[in-house]
This record gives sequence, C-alpha cells and structure tokens, in this order.
Amino acid sequence: MTKRARYTVPLPGRPPLLLGERTLVMGIINVTPDSFADGGLRFDAARAIDDGLRMIEDGADILDVGGESTRPGAEPLDADEEMRRVLPVVEALVSRGAVAVSIDTYKADVARAAVARGATIVNDVSGLQHDPDLAGVCASTGAALILMHTRGRSRDMYGEAVYDDVVDDVVRELRQAVDRATAAGVPLEAIVVDPGFGFAKRAEHSFALLARLEQLAALGRPILSGPSRKSFLKQALGERQPSAREWGTAAAVTASVLGGAHIVRVHGVREMTDVVRVADRILGVRSGK
Repeated sequence: MTKRARYTVPLPGRPPLLLGERTLVMGIINVTPDSFADGGLRFDAARAIDDGLRMIEDGADILDVGGESTRPGAEPLDADEEMRRVLPVVEALVSRGAVAVSIDTYKADVARAAVARGATIVNDVSGLQHDPDLAGVCASTGAALILMHTRGRSRDMYGEAVYDDVVDDVVRELRQAVDRATAAGVPLEAIVVDPGFGFAKRAEHSFALLARLEQLAALGRPILSGPSRKSFLKQALGERQPSAREWGTAAAVTASVLGGAHIVRVHGVREMTDVVRVADRILGVRSGK
C-alpha cells in the first residue's frame, strides 16, 4: 500500500476517533472464567478494572470489555450473566479512565446497557448475524460499530471455514455486514471492519488475510486487526500456550500496520504499543511522509 486512508469515527459524548495518522491500540479485557488468552485472570471485576487502568498507562487508546468467551467451541452465555460480568467494569473504566471504552458483545440488550453506562463503541464478533436488534442500538445511541467477519457460532465455526478465495469472500461478506448496518440506520462513518482472524478460518486462511490485509481497504472503512495470541500463530511457532505467543503477535501486529490497519486489538498493551510505534514509522517512510 502507498498511503493509509484517514477516517473520523464519531463517538457519543466524547471526541471522535481520528484514524490513520497513527495506529490506535485497543486493550483486551476479558471478564470471563475461560478466556483462551489469559485463563480467566480478569474474571474478578476489581482485577479487570485495575488491569484496564494499567493498560491506559501503558498506552491503550481504547479498552475493549467482553464477558462471553468466543473461542472455538464455546457455549453461548445468557445476557443477564454477561451484563453482571461487564457492566461494573465498563462503568468504572468510563468514570476513571481517559480513553474510549468498547463493549465486546453481539447482544442488543448488553450493548444498550453498556452504552448507557458510558461505552461508546460496540464490537460485534458476529457482523450483525446473531442479534438483529444490535444495529438499532448503535443507530439510536450514536455508538460506533465494529463489524467482524465470521460464519456460524463459536461451537461450529470451523465447519464453515470453506472459501473460494478467503480474502475476496471476507471482503464480500463484510460488505454485506456494512449494508445490514446502514440499512438499520447506522451511519457509514460510524463503522469499522475486522477480518476476524481465527473465526471460521483455518490457519492458512488467517495468514492469507494478514498477508493481503490491504485489500480490505476496498470497503472504504477503517480496519481493525486482532491477531493477538491467536491459535493460527501456532502454524509458524509450533505448539505453545497463548501467553507464549507474544513475539509471534508482534510480527502479526507489524504486518497489520504495514497492511493498513487503523486499530490493533491486543493483550500485551505495553509491548505492542512499542511495536506499533516502530511499524508506524516504517509505514510513514513507505508512504513518503
């Protein structure tokens, strides 16, 4: 790519996200007992809040709070339990932090409650396929909407990992998700797209998407990349625990930035902030800045 496009994504009640001048870092806060990446370390709300505040100190621009594991094979969680987990964390981080807070959910009820407590972004791993009312929440509240590509539910997603050309198919299906959102009243400028590494994708599919990430620019929307500690990295690294995939994550984050990602979603905020700053400098030289 020659130059990363710039976008302004409006947020309710706070300054907009300015995307493209530099890569923004989104810190992951999994308030779950069964997170694939941290083994449930942040299931305790107080721990999750403290870690979120530490991520801000370490350079996070956005905090993404989620209460339901979406790892392959995971069972769905009911909305009441999801809200019990995430709402105290969202509320505390909004009141004590200085960055935008995102709610990682595909459920309209959870998104509505989180936005009412100050979340300004809804991160939907289903691309508006699981809850038809979710887009309406974003349309009515002004929350930004991240649309991730996937197929099927977590428990059966690998059965859907059949593509003619994975990049072309993902671009086409993300375009359909964008159309679903705008048809429901979500402004186009409020939408971010995510290729969904590891979701209904074999390792070779995720690597192909990472290598050709710049083709997602055809959607005309900012790109979020979330390769952090994902299992597809094992194809290059060999068998190891998620926490031992940070060097592999660093390589994937660098490739994401050079491929045009506007936001990277990561677990190790301090380390990946350094990675992003160097990758941004390389991208700037390549773009003639």
